[in-house]
Amino acid sequence: LDLEQSVRGRAGMPPVTTFDTQHGGNVNDSQLDYYGKRLATASSDGTVRIWNVAQDNQQQQFSAELRGHSGPVWQVSWAHPKFGTILASVSSDNQVIIWREVRPQQWQIAHQQAVGASCTSCAFAPWEYGLQLAVAASDGTAQVLSYSSAGTWEAARAG
Repeated sequence: LDLEQSVRGRAGMPPVTTFDTQHGGNVNDSQLDYYGKRLATASSDGTVRIWNVAQDNQQQQFSAELRGHSGPVWQVSWAHPKFGTILASVSSDNQVIIWREVRPQQWQIAHQQAVGASCTSCAFAPWEYGLQLAVAASDGTAQVLSYSSAGTWEAARAG
């Protein structure tokens, strides 16, 4: 993506901004957090990048690069902020990684799990259902990872 800014001609529409994500491969997914202030990008280079994209700043600020996958990252998903700053990523390396920001711009792997096939999709449930992540795989299976009161992630497999 090239650095370029434009404004939509429709009244009330926010500015549209494009910028170079500095990934070394295709960008396969991008997701804004709950507040629309942070952008996570998933790339074929095996990384996830986090950007601060607050509208009042009009400038994107690189925040972090998350490395943990050994293959292309297909999708990312933010958890509701009620649970802290948590992001999930899925990859062709058959792994789902749940990341937690422990300090500003410092992330750690909170949970990593093999799914058995290339992970193609992930999505957190609405906060009312607790901290749950649905993960789909290329073999036609799906898993729901749930954070338990014991502080561990538990998987239920469907399909």
